[in-house]
Amino acid sequence: MTYNYALTDNQWNKIKDLLPGKATDPGVTAKDNRLFVNAIIYRYQTGIPWRAMPQEFGDFRVLHTRFSRWAKRGVWDKIFKSLTHDADHEYEMTDSSVVRAHQHSAGAQKKLESKQLGVALGERVPKFTR
Repeated sequence: MTYNYALTDNQWNKIKDLLPGKATDPGVTAKDNRLFVNAIIYRYQTGIPWRAMPQEFGDFRVLHTRFSRWAKRGVWDKIFKSLTHDADHEYEMTDSSVVRAHQHSAGAQKKLESKQLGVALGERVPKFTR
């Protein structure tokens, strides 16, 4: 199955050498770094929990473990910096689902503190009452 959240070839070529698990790296060679990165993009674009990841990406526990290891090693920071360095902002968009207004900007009526206490305007509010 093909997902709309996949990296373009241009984006992949920018980051593939930054990822651990290459044949030249010590240790285990990664199976498919591109599929893994696409899985992480898919998860964060859709907002689904790890447990709900499609099986095409592999076992969600393995995905989460690998994601956490990369985060601790700073791999995601390197990827982000690489991709945002030459960003063209072609798809940048801001709408009301992203921007939240403060509750006072919604036109709510302001209540005076003295009215809330039941005290007429101008009267002194006692600090202590028995």
